[in-house]
Amino acid sequence: MRDLLLPVALIAGLFLPVEATHAQDTNAVTATCKDGTPFAGKTRSGACHGHGGVQSWGAAPATTAPVNAPPSSTTAQPAPTRSERVTPGAGQVWVNTPSKVYHCPGTRWYGKTKHGSYMSESEARAQGARPDHGKACTA
Repeated sequence: MRDLLLPVALIAGLFLPVEATHAQDTNAVTATCKDGTPFAGKTRSGACHGHGGVQSWGAAPATTAPVNAPPSSTTAQPAPTRSERVTPGAGQVWVNTPSKVYHCPGTRWYGKTKHGSYMSESEARAQGARPDHGKACTA
């Protein structure tokens, strides 16, 4: 009898952690990121990394619109932001508005700085912007 009890106890011990794990799944952490994407995980650590941080903790209601949702009115549309990925026209440069430096197509920072807008190179120079590293896009 004693020889039978030990293997049964060991087998039962193998199944107990599985049941405890399923109990923790109901305690999942949820959040809504600042860009409107949902987050679900076991801990708060790393929540919304790369999405601008956490806007709110808890389950996000299904009716919540993303933070960057366009307005429902069609009369006054705001200027497009970088996150909307406006496709630039031919000959357009990306002007970093705080630094007043413009970047040419195909360069590292073209369309990637936090604040900026697309415009023609001549328009950028007229507004006082200078080329990145002194290299103009057009010869």
